[in-house]
Amino acid sequence: MTGPTERAQNWRIVVAGGGIVGLALALALARAAPRVIDVTLADPVLARDPAGDRRAYAVAAASRRMLSALGVWPEIAGQAQEMREMAITDSHLADPVRPVFLEFGGEGARRDADGEEPSSEEPFAHMVESAVLARALRAACRDAGVEMLEAGVRRATPAADGAGVAVRLTDGSTRDVHLVCAADGKRSRLREGAGIGWSGWDYPQSGLSAIVGHARDHEGRAIQHFLPSGPFAMLPLTPGGALGHRSAIVWSERETDVAHMLALDEDLLLEEIERRFGLELGAIALETPIQAFPLEFGIARAFVAPRLALLGDAAHVIHPIAGQGVNLGLKDAAVLAERIVSAVRLGMDPGAADVLEDYQRARRADTVAMGLATDALNRLFSNDVPPVRMLRDLGLGLVNRMPAAKRFFMREAAGVPGRGGARLLRGEDL
Repeated sequence: MTGPTERAQNWRIVVAGGGIVGLALALALARAAPRVIDVTLADPVLARDPAGDRRAYAVAAASRRMLSALGVWPEIAGQAQEMREMAITDSHLADPVRPVFLEFGGEGARRDADGEEPSSEEPFAHMVESAVLARALRAACRDAGVEMLEAGVRRATPAADGAGVAVRLTDGSTRDVHLVCAADGKRSRLREGAGIGWSGWDYPQSGLSAIVGHARDHEGRAIQHFLPSGPFAMLPLTPGGALGHRSAIVWSERETDVAHMLALDEDLLLEEIERRFGLELGAIALETPIQAFPLEFGIARAFVAPRLALLGDAAHVIHPIAGQGVNLGLKDAAVLAERIVSAVRLGMDPGAADVLEDYQRARRADTVAMGLATDALNRLFSNDVPPVRMLRDLGLGLVNRMPAAKRFFMREAAGVPGRGGARLLRGEDL
């Protein structure tokens, strides 16, 4: 195997998918090995203004460190809201009072770069709107020399000799590359083309999301109301809007009731939101139209195939109950980028089977564990069986009285790895 300095040309890698995860991977590769790797990012979404995407993400501490290491957090920080507290309730919709069974403060999120004893305060997450993340990552990719194509990847066919892969784009053009990284969503065309199976199921729920304005300051406090139909999350955003303050809501509702909710006029819909949102933040108003999306669980039966690596929703889809979807995808990007960059620095082929298998070993078990944990939480809390409610509320109350347990759960939410974890997730350069 020849070293990179002996090669006539660089290693060529196509990242299929211009969402947050694909952008982060492309940027990590371009920044870490600009003279060794040529990175192409391909997705028709790159032709659209990201302002149209009104979603917001809970960016965990590990993901924030990764974005800092990639040089984009300074562009994001001013529009990122710290999540300083999290409160969890378990009640019926009609209950006049919703007692808090479990409450986390900022102290639970402190952790040093090695994952050992806390060294300085760090919020366990920041709420950031999707458009803010996309703009910063797109600009950084362009500055780093990533080729940005406003076309999708239609097909990736490994060469007969196994030395490369032929990529056909939706504009009819072709590329011969060494590796394709598929971040092309849960209906991944590349995953299906590679014959990789999918294990999962649909939930009898749909997700509803919107940005809600309110008169009083949320003070960085997130609230998760567990209701019989599913969780209702109120997630703090930066100030703004007609009422001066804003929060994102992510609302899981029985699928049979969603069509009715979406058919309501704005005043009646706002009444339904207020029943869940409560009155502690004063008057509320819808800042964005409400959006609905199906809820499902799914994991690819393999994360790799010849000359192909899956990441983000192409590899896994989980329930949003813990807000970990985008963070799982960024973990994939951090690990895959590290394996690729380490390989090329050693003169190895980044698309070789052993490099990809190393990535799969590092990510699949963690992903399955997180997916099953969120599935179990949703099943545990999205019901109204009295003995189950009594036991889960007792468990929440016990955890609330155990500082060590609360710190453990906050550190898991923050996601910062210990020694040996992905360098980017510790805030270190590749």
